[in-house]
Amino acid sequence: MLVAVTVGGVILTGAAVLSNDGASRLLIGLAATGLLGLALLGYRQRPRLTIMPGPEPRLVVRSLIGPAEYTRDQITRVRIVGYRRLGRKNPMLEIDVDDNGTERLLIFGRWDLGAGPEDVFDALVEHGLASLD
Repeated sequence: MLVAVTVGGVILTGAAVLSNDGASRLLIGLAATGLLGLALLGYRQRPRLTIMPGPEPRLVVRSLIGPAEYTRDQITRVRIVGYRRLGRKNPMLEIDVDDNGTERLLIFGRWDLGAGPEDVFDALVEHGLASLD
């Protein structure tokens, strides 16, 4: 998907360069800049969830403002929940964390994870960051 956005941005950049009209060159150039910016953000953030193995495994969550790390003690619950979207039930990974005294709910889909939520849940269980309860 990110490859398609990048290719679209490159094609729009070429169209802006080849355009003869100043107004269309501006609008197409803005669209190209927007697509390439979205692609850059997508490449920077994905995958949003990373497991740092070791004696004390950590969960690293990437966002626009930077990564956040959570230890096993900060993770209160991990589960797979099915949400209905466009007539289909899609699995999502829900993680409740304690972020410096504030409870946060993190929800990840296949796009965010770069893999199936079930596979990521199994990896979290394997590294001791989640339980099968």
